[in-house]
Amino acid sequence: MKHYDLVVIGAGPGGYVAAIRAAQLGMRTAVVERDRPGGVCVNWGCIPSKAILKCADLYEEMKNSAAYGIACEGLSADYGAVIRRSRKVADRMSRGVGFLFRKNGIELFAGNAKIASPSAVLAGEEEIGAAHILVATGTAVRGLPGIEPDGDRVLTSDDALAQETLPRSVTVLGGGAVGIEFAYVYRAFGAEVTVVEMMDQLLPRVDKEVAQELEKAFRKQGIRVLTSARAERLDKGAGTLTVSVGGKDEAIAAEKLLVAVGRKPLTDGLGLEGCGVQLDRGFIRVDDRFRTACPSIYAIGDVIGGMLLAHEASAEGVAAVEMMAGMGTHRPDPDRIPSCIYCQPEVATVGLSEEEAKLRGIPYKVSKFPFAALGRAVASGHTEGFVKMVAEERYGEVIGCHIIGHGAPDLISELSLARTMEATFHEIGKTVHPHPTLPEAIREAALMLGGEAIDI
Repeated sequence: MKHYDLVVIGAGPGGYVAAIRAAQLGMRTAVVERDRPGGVCVNWGCIPSKAILKCADLYEEMKNSAAYGIACEGLSADYGAVIRRSRKVADRMSRGVGFLFRKNGIELFAGNAKIASPSAVLAGEEEIGAAHILVATGTAVRGLPGIEPDGDRVLTSDDALAQETLPRSVTVLGGGAVGIEFAYVYRAFGAEVTVVEMMDQLLPRVDKEVAQELEKAFRKQGIRVLTSARAERLDKGAGTLTVSVGGKDEAIAAEKLLVAVGRKPLTDGLGLEGCGVQLDRGFIRVDDRFRTACPSIYAIGDVIGGMLLAHEASAEGVAAVEMMAGMGTHRPDPDRIPSCIYCQPEVATVGLSEEEAKLRGIPYKVSKFPFAALGRAVASGHTEGFVKMVAEERYGEVIGCHIIGHGAPDLISELSLARTMEATFHEIGKTVHPHPTLPEAIREAALMLGGEAIDI
């Protein structure tokens, strides 16, 4: 039997990053993966969906090219080609993860994993020994009772990423990140789209003003949005799916239905309970060092709950491995982990929203700088949205920032660094930003908090 210092179960953004960091620290490392290197993120999530979103954004830009003085006649889109391109992008990235395993001397076992004992893992039919086991199996899409996906007309996000025919109309159940992104894609390519969200706003975890701005933008694009609405029943006709919506007393008919109501942990069949690992609604319970109730078994990423973000899983993977190695590493702070949504206008957020600051009893001050007042945004024709900054009142430390607008995911990293450094709005405001650029909106929002804004 082969023996390793660490066996990682799952080669997604948590597992593969943890494995590479372990190899860097001198651990003999193996990874067990039943699908392809890269996990859901690379193969059926983050990467292919962003490839499709890029195509949707480009198509929208070309449709509106006359506003830039550029004629674009006979414009058309091949939705099947868009999907096929996204698969090629995913394949390339998956091969890249495989290359990184070989480069770092990590052995990859293909097959289903089962923990045979606290010191051994079954990789398919082969048993391998492990001083430490790291579970990074992630999550899978889930359905609704009575509205179960069938892969053809009632779709999950996995199904939607593979279907090469654009539906004429789609009802999207769920106004979270996945539902919102697909709603934008379908509408950009011409489908009629309705989004049904049971909470009182789109993106329920996002700052309320940002959610309101996104809903306004979606309505302008022709996307129908129903909030405080719950899908109660699905009737399948010959060519139409009809969803009865509670709270709105109406039925919505469409050719396709996309179920985007959340994800479930992938823990069944791993043999966790036999090793004393405790579960909470299927999610693995861990301590602050990512250890389970079994001392040799650790877990990270979506399978332990939290924000369910790829970069969160990666950060946790690095932290868990460094803790195994005896380094003085701390668990990543959720208040310092950014979150991004890639529809248009894009959304990015880090830290506390205004509502969360109130709930925690933190005295705060807030500013909101609109992109419409920014030279670069006006020049590029993307004036929707704003930068909203939240700072605690006493010292001015920035405790949250919420951006909606073109380029928001690329802008948020400055605020993530600010959160890590415990920067104040005074420090951000005194930092010279190049002109004309979109990050100037961040500086202006900081200056607003001190009553020193220049461009508004």
